[in-house]
Order: sequence, then C-alpha cells, then structure tokens
Amino acid sequence: MTRRSLQASAKGISKAEAALIRNSLTQQGLAGELGISRQPVTKFFQGKPVDRYIFVTICEKLNLNWEDIIISSSFPEVEQPASVSQMQSLVQIVREKVHDSIQRRCGVMRVLDMEQPRRLDTIYTQVNIWQRVSGRRRLDIAEISRNFEPGKYNCFNLGSLQQPRRPALEAVETHDKLIILGNPGTGKTIFLKWLAIQCNLGEYKGDRVPIFIHLKDFAEAREQPNLLEYITEQFEECGVAVPNAVLNLLTEGLAFVLLDGLDEIQDADFERVVRDIHRFTTRFYTNRFVITCRVAARKYIFEQFTEVEIADFDEQQMTEFVSKWFREEAPIKAQYVLHKLQENQSLEELATNPLLLTFLCSFFAEVADFDQAQIYQEALNILIKEWDEQRYIQRDGGNKQISSQLIEELLSEIAQNTWDRREYFFKQEAIVQMISEYIQNLSDAKRNINVVEIDSAALLKYIQVQNGLLVERAKRIYSFSHITFQQFLAGKNRRYF
Repeated sequence: MTRRSLQASAKGISKAEAALIRNSLTQQGLAGELGISRQPVTKFFQGKPVDRYIFVTICEKLNLNWEDIIISSSFPEVEQPASVSQMQSLVQIVREKVHDSIQRRCGVMRVLDMEQPRRLDTIYTQVNIWQRVSGRRRLDIAEISRNFEPGKYNCFNLGSLQQPRRPALEAVETHDKLIILGNPGTGKTIFLKWLAIQCNLGEYKGDRVPIFIHLKDFAEAREQPNLLEYITEQFEECGVAVPNAVLNLLTEGLAFVLLDGLDEIQDADFERVVRDIHRFTTRFYTNRFVITCRVAARKYIFEQFTEVEIADFDEQQMTEFVSKWFREEAPIKAQYVLHKLQENQSLEELATNPLLLTFLCSFFAEVADFDQAQIYQEALNILIKEWDEQRYIQRDGGNKQISSQLIEELLSEIAQNTWDRREYFFKQEAIVQMISEYIQNLSDAKRNINVVEIDSAALLKYIQVQNGLLVERAKRIYSFSHITFQQFLAGKNRRYF
C-alpha cells in the first residue's frame, strides 16, 4: 500500500497560498468548495501530514501538481501490501472495539409513549420491499380505479397497484450500494439498526466492520468533519488505537456502512453532506453501503446506487409483530389485539404501518373499551406532529411556518372534497389547486402566515415528506395513505369551517 499521508513543503505552501489568492479563495472557502471540514485544509497550509486523497484533491482544486507541492521526505513510498491475515486481524480487533457501541446505539428501540426501551431482537419483524418505487410507475386514474375496492382491507395494495414483494435483506445482498426509500413510520431506521446488529453479532457480513451513522448527527457535528474524519473519531472513542485503521479497512473494502435518515438533514447542510457521501462512496466503492430516506425527500440521485421502497406490513408480519410485542408480558393480550384488528378492518388497515401498529399495541395494552375516533385522532397526531418532534427533527423550507393544526385542517378540506365525490385518487394538479384555494380562503384569524410566500406544490411535497398522509401512488397521482384517514378527516372538516 502507498503511504496514507502527505506534507507540503515550505515552497509548496507558498505556491498554494498564491493559488488561493489567484482563485479568490480563503482556506475556509476552499474547504467549502471541496465539501470538507476546515481542519485538513489548515493542516495542509501548516505543512502537517494530510490524508493523501485530500492532499491531492486540494492541489487539483488549486490547479497545482501535487508532486511539486509535497515535501521530499513525504513522497509516497511503495510499501508491502498488507497480507490477508493482517487485514483479518485488523477486522477482528476493530469489531471487538466497536461491538458495545453498536449494540448500545442499535440494539434497542423506544418510540412514542414507551416508558422504557425495548430490545430490538425481541420485537423485530422481517421487512419487505416493493419491486419498484410506487410513485415512479406510470399509471392513470382510470387504470388504478378499475378494480379498486375502497371497502376492502389494504385496498391500496390491490388491483393494478399491487406489485411483487421480496425480503429487504435480499435487496441488500443483491446490491452493494442501496437506497431504501419509505414513507414515515415504515421501519427504515429499525431495519438499518437490525442490519448493524446482525453484522455486529457475526450473523450477517461477519467478515466486515459495521459502521452506523445517523446522518443528522453527522451533519450537525462540530467543525463539520467529512465522513472519513467522523468515522475515525467514532472509532477512537471506542478505543481503536491502530494507526489508519479506518482508512485501511475502507480501502480494502471491509466495512458495512449504514447511513440513516438522508431526509433529516437541514437544507443548509444538505449539499455539503450529499457531496461528501458521493465522494466517500466513490472513493471507497468496494465496501457495502445502505442509505435510508423518506420516499418524497429524494433531492439527489446517487448514480451508483439502486433505489427500492420499503413495503407496508402484510397480515403475516402484523401477526408476528403483535405476538412478539406481548410475548414476555401478556401473551394472551396478543390474541386480544389480533382479534380487535381482524374484526375492525379500518384499524387493521392502519396497522399495516409499523409505527401505527406499535401505537396500537401500546394503546390496547392499557385500554379495553375504546372510542375509535380517539384512536384515529391519536394516530393523526403521531404522524402530523409527534413523530418528528420526538426525534428533534425540523423540516426545512418556508412551509414549516404552517402549524400542525393548519396542516390537519387543510387535509380535512381535501378529504371532504374528495370523499364526497367518491374520489380516492387525484392528480397532482388537482390537489395543488385545492391547497392553493385553501390558503387563499383562510380566515383573518388564521392568517398568521405569509400567504404570498406559500408555494402550493412545495407544500404538497412538504406534507408528503413530513407526515406521509398524502402518498404518490403512481407518477403524479396521489391518495391518502389510508382510506380510514380520508373518511375520518372528511367527517371532521365541518367542525373547522
């Protein structure tokens, strides 16, 4: 292997400083142009060792020949390649060091009103993916509606909307670079954590080192490190003291990199983070990568990645999840909950969403007699407000000034307009027009927003990403995520207006 770091000579630093002036750049500006943190750029101009790849990238940006800039003693010497046994030993050392951190960060889940975390392995249910991303199929409303039965369980996955499912793990195995898209609450993060745990325990890709990164935390890290620096810091915190351990593992393709929540990155950080992910996955292409993102938040195409969409739960998955949820505390309760779902088709439809199924399990664990409207309202509150709030996620854009109450009222207006006409699917132009009319007709008491600044098409996308209550079933064809919500919101509308 070649030496991993290079240093600039005094003469080389002078050339680089002159190039900075010539290109009207500062060190901070150069770092921004390259999508890296200020730290390696500062080291470069101080004549300190800098990662070879970054050193060469800086020189290329300044239109300099890197071989003319390095100090002679740092000229890359050819070293003996590491043996297979040496790399296997490194993998084992690092796996042992990061094991506890992965288990701690990925081995439990705690959502909604859960009073204590649950071990992931006690409730995890295998997930499936659709063969194609739903919103990219070219279907028209007449074709979708031909055999559509709104009163039938899971009606949105029947007829022409039905498509083959396959285990998500098969997709991970088939594609070494994968993006898993999904609506809110469909279990993207849980699946990624499960992959990390399986790798950590040696059950899957046990010959690799699992690297789990919550992209929101990475984007907001102090001094804006790049991914290589960020992972190195994580490893050092776990006690990995082997020099260049991260770089060597990534160079040899021995990492299983899991990047969670691309949609959770603030707009101010998005371009920088995406550029770094692209550079990182291109440079270390021999590793395996999985990224998760909400389906409507895709703002960038990673050319080397395959995209799939996570599917809702089917009846078998719901049964498995409920049985596992109550296995330790009240196994008889599981039968009660499953019976309630089977006898109430509207609740069973909500339960196809793993987050809402978790809510229903928690609800029925404490409540025997229930008001169905109360369940629908709590489920709406979870999707419209609580799910993002509990994870400290703030969606960007001018539409965030619209309160959750106004979002609910807007959805109620759309629900009534469509439900009364027995319309379950609507073109994007029609729903954008309904949004525009709603905003323009707001009463003076509710005009606490700048109506002029609201882009109706952007607000539709915001709603789709933020709560998933409106879903793109085919290209530019929308519906409510559940018939239950459309009917319930339509009934509430007259209380608002």
